[in-house]
Amino acid sequence: MKDYSEHSPDATVPVHLTLNGEPVSVDVTPNAILLDVLREQLQLGGTKKGCDHGQCGACTVHVDGIAMNSCLRLAVMCEGQEVTTIEGLAEADGRLHPVQQAFLERDAYQCGYCTPGQIMSATAMLDDERIASDDAAVREAMSGNICRCGAYRNILAAIQDARQQMQGADPARSDLASEVRS
Repeated sequence: MKDYSEHSPDATVPVHLTLNGEPVSVDVTPNAILLDVLREQLQLGGTKKGCDHGQCGACTVHVDGIAMNSCLRLAVMCEGQEVTTIEGLAEADGRLHPVQQAFLERDAYQCGYCTPGQIMSATAMLDDERIASDDAAVREAMSGNICRCGAYRNILAAIQDARQQMQGADPARSDLASEVRS
């Protein structure tokens, strides 16, 4: 990472990154938080500002495929990196990602404020082969995402359904999905 200590706080520096599959160049102040740049400069409102302290997960995005809280990351740290937000998760043809589809089918949201962060964390978790597939492991992996409405049961069911679909199984016939529903 470049040293920006000699820049005045009001000076801007260019940051080049890939955002949702497209190359982007944006001028930011050295202390600009990625979350604020996404929402205010790039007009991507799907990433939510919740606690602004990295405790709720509402601002979760993927940076080079890793889920992270965008409220804790400086935008300049993303130089040359690939950033994916909830807006970039769906397929190019408009089809929803399996996790997005499962959230809809399982009604895994109430007010919806935490939903983008929940989905971004879940997709990264499902791509991480180190995380076990049992409910306890999923709960632990998702523990950085708070749902103030308490939709955790449906969120868990949606994640497990998406896992089954992504592995090629029919979630409606899965014993695992049946257990989650009960």
